Amino acid sequence: MFQIWLENVNFETAAGNKDMRWLAGQGILLENYYAVSHPSQPNYVAAVGGDTFGLQNDRYHSIPANVSTVIELLDTKQISWTEYQENFSQSDDQGANGDGYVSKHNPLSSYDIISSNATRMARVKNFTDFEQDLAGKNLPQWAFFTPNIRDDGHDTGLAFAGRWLHEWLGPLMDDEYFMNGTLIVVTFDEAKMDDIPNKVFTVLLGGAVHPSLHGTTDSMYYNHYSMLSTVSVNWDLPSLGRWDCDANVFSVLANKVGYKNTDISYQGLSWNVSYPGPLNDVQELPGWWPRPDTEAKCASGRGVLGSVKSVWGRSGGSYNYTNVYPYDNNYQATKGRVPAVGVNDASSSISPSNAAPSQTGSASGSKNSGSLTKTVPVSLAPLLLGIAIAALS
Repeated sequence: MFQIWLENVNFETAAGNKDMRWLAGQGILLENYYAVSHPSQPNYVAAVGGDTFGLQNDRYHSIPANVSTVIELLDTKQISWTEYQENFSQSDDQGANGDGYVSKHNPLSSYDIISSNATRMARVKNFTDFEQDLAGKNLPQWAFFTPNIRDDGHDTGLAFAGRWLHEWLGPLMDDEYFMNGTLIVVTFDEAKMDDIPNKVFTVLLGGAVHPSLHGTTDSMYYNHYSMLSTVSVNWDLPSLGRWDCDANVFSVLANKVGYKNTDISYQGLSWNVSYPGPLNDVQELPGWWPRPDTEAKCASGRGVLGSVKSVWGRSGGSYNYTNVYPYDNNYQATKGRVPAVGVNDASSSISPSNAAPSQTGSASGSKNSGSLTKTVPVSLAPLLLGIAIAALS
């Protein structure tokens, strides 16, 4: 599963761009896919960790090593993974460089469970490495790609990013190895404006999308947490017990496995404002990390990751993480009440009780190796997740 994120564009603006229209013609346009906050970095953090933790800025943050990510989920079945960051070098993981790499668009670098582990950091590569992996037929099963700050449109705009994407992705879509069984997710990190609902242009394509579905639309509600729930359902993995738990699964997979998604009423919802948390400058809760729901079954039916349970013990969750959509602080403020997604005794939440078990290993399988097709009886395996073309910051 490959995710491709572009930067800072409202849904309607993207829909009017010729390169985005070309892209939609190659797959399924998700008409109701939403980012989860502003600015850019909270969305990246959320896409791999299941929560924003209240983040509402683009500064570098170190999320404690006992907070898990999608990588811990993948490692339970040795599903191979790589993060590809354009113009990245290992000395740049916590900052930026003159070639356009920025750490705020590198989601795994924010999590100490990744950044403090040399073996894992060796799997954070650049686009030159991607070209070598592609040529050697050594692509991972899960990947996250982030173009540099020019190619993603952050510093250059949609017209530039659209042309770059068309020229970069177009030839790859003619590569049988790259496309075979692959679900590619092209999205934007956030809408450009924060006074309208945070809906972003998102397309599913790749070999996992049957040609009969090219040029079609899907009106189901999704958000960045759907990336995680789709991973869990596709590979029969547990959940992080956060907003990934019951996020809607992309219908291209849900329809194959009989998973029932839940649509919602969008009235009053916008997902433009972060909620209180340890990474929030305005509504900071120092040392307070929201508890995952360790007792939930979640989308895959496999419950919550064992190492998460070891860290947090039995916990009902600080927020209603089994809700299909995440807490919207703006909705709460304007309506004067907590919506259905609400807070579950957040004031009594505590920090993790102990460090997660040591996880120094790294999945070694390649795109065509392993027993994935035996453990996941659907044609989406392997899913490649991870081309990030940022969106607002």
